Amino acid sequence: MRSAIALAAAVPLVTACSGGAASGDPVRGEGSVSARPSGTAARPPAAGTASARPRATPKPRRERPRVPQGMTAGYVVYDRPSGRVVLQGNARRAFRSASVVKILIALDHLESRKPGAPIPKETRALLEPMLRVSDDRSATALWRRGGQRQIITRTARRLGLPGTLPPPASKPGFWGYTTITAADIVKTYRHILDRARPEVRDFILGNLRKAGQCGTDGFDQYFGIPRAVPRPWAIKQGWSGHAANPPRPCKATRASAVLPARARTSAVPDLGHPVLHTTGVLGPGDRRIMVILSTYPSGTTWDASVARLTRFTRALTKAAAP
Repeated sequence: MRSAIALAAAVPLVTACSGGAASGDPVRGEGSVSARPSGTAARPPAAGTASARPRATPKPRRERPRVPQGMTAGYVVYDRPSGRVVLQGNARRAFRSASVVKILIALDHLESRKPGAPIPKETRALLEPMLRVSDDRSATALWRRGGQRQIITRTARRLGLPGTLPPPASKPGFWGYTTITAADIVKTYRHILDRARPEVRDFILGNLRKAGQCGTDGFDQYFGIPRAVPRPWAIKQGWSGHAANPPRPCKATRASAVLPARARTSAVPDLGHPVLHTTGVLGPGDRRIMVILSTYPSGTTWDASVARLTRFTRALTKAAAP
């Protein structure tokens, strides 16, 4: 996920996030009780009547887990059957996309095709490794074919993604410099699951269900969701800013790597700092969508970043349990 031309990714140093929701983006519907108008009081039961009907005990508000020190996160857990956000924090904070943008590249390409049209073998040979093992060369080829920055502009407009922005005009080939938010990536998964044509939905999710442990760049992409959440799941991971090479060779196991860094500009979030993202759909029937985007202080090792993100994913999964 760190192609020289494509993945340039990094993160501005930010203080560790406490896990609270961003201002203006609260968790809604979590055990809230409607308040009485100001200045009114509850009426006592009328004299001589049976005892008042007992009030239902409101559902306790979920406790959001604390984000580990040295990690800044934006996250959303969305429950599809109820149509509710279960937990969120900093859901509209901007992050550098790294390879999570590959979902948008695939979606743009597939939805630009005529309904029912077969995908040519040479195109499958790009889309499948890009989605399954985060192949950077495939992403770069599709990025150029789709008009580079125009891919993001088109997709953000079509899906209504207010926080999703293309890379700077001065860096049109750096797809990893796309700006994303956790809220927008949840909305993207919702589009794929509920509104995309069946052949588009099945192709993208079918490949994300087959995500391999080792990315083509040698990094182990089984962190976060695949280490903390039981199958079934379909995942798209992202990493950038730790180093050019993984700390150790990735070897696939039966169990269901430094993120590359750059110099900061006003148009690229967290440039100069590592980012690590875990995103996907979880559970039977793809019941839930989980997106966790994260960034770390410059110099944070791959192992330290992976450990923090996976620990937080476990805590968030526990806190969001039905």
